[in-house]
Amino acid sequence: MDITGRKLFVKALLEEGVDTIFAYPGGYVIDLFDELYKQNDIRLVLPRHEQGLIHEAEGYAAASGKVGVCLVTSGPGATNIVTGLADAHYDNIPLVCITGQVPLSLIGNDAFQEVDIVGMTRSVTKYGVTVRKREDLGRILKEAFHIASSGRPGPVLIDIPKDIQLASGSAEYPDSVAIRGYKPNTSVHIGQLKKAYKMLKGARRPLILAGGGINLSGANGLLLQLAETMRIPVVTTVKGKGAIPTTHELYVGNCGMHGKYAANMAVSECDVLFSIGTRFNDRITGDLNEFAPKAQIIHIDVDTSSISRNVVVDVPVVSDAGLALEKLLEWAEKMDTVSWQEQIRFWEEEHPLAMRADRGLNPQMILETLNTAFPTGYLVTDVGQHQMWATQFSDLSDQRHMITSGGLGTMGFGFPAAIGAKIACPDADVICVTGDGGFQMNIQELATAVIEQVPITVCIFQNQYLGMVRQFQQLFYGKRYAGTCLRRRRTCPETCKGPNENCPPYTPDFVKLAESYGAHGLRVTKEEEILPALKAAQQHQDGPTVIEFLISSDELVLPMVKAGNAMYDMIL
Repeated sequence: MDITGRKLFVKALLEEGVDTIFAYPGGYVIDLFDELYKQNDIRLVLPRHEQGLIHEAEGYAAASGKVGVCLVTSGPGATNIVTGLADAHYDNIPLVCITGQVPLSLIGNDAFQEVDIVGMTRSVTKYGVTVRKREDLGRILKEAFHIASSGRPGPVLIDIPKDIQLASGSAEYPDSVAIRGYKPNTSVHIGQLKKAYKMLKGARRPLILAGGGINLSGANGLLLQLAETMRIPVVTTVKGKGAIPTTHELYVGNCGMHGKYAANMAVSECDVLFSIGTRFNDRITGDLNEFAPKAQIIHIDVDTSSISRNVVVDVPVVSDAGLALEKLLEWAEKMDTVSWQEQIRFWEEEHPLAMRADRGLNPQMILETLNTAFPTGYLVTDVGQHQMWATQFSDLSDQRHMITSGGLGTMGFGFPAAIGAKIACPDADVICVTGDGGFQMNIQELATAVIEQVPITVCIFQNQYLGMVRQFQQLFYGKRYAGTCLRRRRTCPETCKGPNENCPPYTPDFVKLAESYGAHGLRVTKEEEILPALKAAQQHQDGPTVIEFLISSDELVLPMVKAGNAMYDMIL
């Protein structure tokens, strides 16, 4: 029996086990929405903006391990998800995004709300296609879920013209995929891995650099076992944090632009760097000529194109992190790294990671209290200073995870991603750490959180500035705070070196704004108010709680490596 494309679309979602779809209606997806209305197995979440929508799908995917699914209309609906597609592409988040499209006969005629969304997003999607034949629809949808979730995960975009949605065709949905030319690596080259192990075993100052690939592949336990068996210290990238528990004796800290002093020094002084699941972007390496200058480098990654692209390595191994670690554990033996660990501890004691406690409420106080109040669940961050503080002071483990925008660094990501994470894991605590700038980029999703009754705790680090850019201006641009003061009005003087008694009031009042949406709102100004505010938030299970933490605009993220400098050249 033949069925319409719209019916096959819903059938495909059900066959793929989709339980939630983040969707915003419009003229060229109204038929798909009508079909979704007729079933009760897929939860339809209606956000308030398409960018919020796709970040919610990212958070859902990151927390659940499943493919996040989006549905938006053509034209502006489609273009509004481009930032999220790029974010998911750089952070390897599996998404299947469905866009409506004008009928085939109108494509190329500048029809109302027509855009070539496949062409626009080719560089930031793993695969994108416009369905041009009804008989191809089932196969393309099946391939979309397979491509998004296999190999190096990523976003896939399927553009479905309106007439394809309405056309009749076979009701069959494929149960397998055979894509010529797409064969993700599912094995490990034993010869290369043996070379890597021999090099690692011969090191005197070995170091493991763990990237986000460890968390994506769920290889955390294997990495911990390898580190413990061989007694090798571990540093992580921002996305790799949590690869092993952050309280473990072998964990040194994050390395990179805002990495821990001891971690950056360990990378600079190690003699073998065993890197796994990282792309070696510029935030980690700094000056490429000075990155791990004394080390032979092993690089394990599932994506062939990532190996030796930024850092030329000595032993490349193309493999999923879990597969490689399983094999390495068959050979692993204890190494004598006592003196090396002592050297790392000396660096930690020489320049410990800490903020001054004599200037009132600060981010370290807030984050360390969050560690205690919410020891399990998901910590979801936006992008900016608060993100770096969160990566410095948050405790992560197999029970407490971090979701953040790493590769693209997308302001506005945190709050909607937290909503998606809570929808995916309703029984887990979900905390959103955000800034007053980033929160306002998708603040309309407060309505989504309220109507979906999502009890997340939103912690706004309110410092009156776009803090990360302001930090650069303070350190390198003579305190010329151009475009970063969030209190600035037209009546302010043309030049300003920072807050003073003549500053206008801050806009908006986050507490009143939260309450206007039907959420709970609190404000914290002193250290002793942190824990009571968090406990109050835990009692609110009917919707989100927004806590505004008033911190000084003078707080800086330190250490810091100036862009282009060597990682051992830190501002402390």
